[in-house]
Amino acid sequence: MTAKKYISITRTSKATATRDLQRLQELGIVEQLGHGRSVRYELILS
Repeated sequence: MTAKKYISITRTSKATATRDLQRLQELGIVEQLGHGRSVRYELILS
């Protein structure tokens, strides 16, 4: 999922989405793939 898709689903601001996705990474729930404009996030299922 991209940050843009997350914003669309959750109806949050870009700043909130960035914080949310960073926190989900810290908790080991999602993994960041790629860099810059091509970043996307995948759910960790283990």
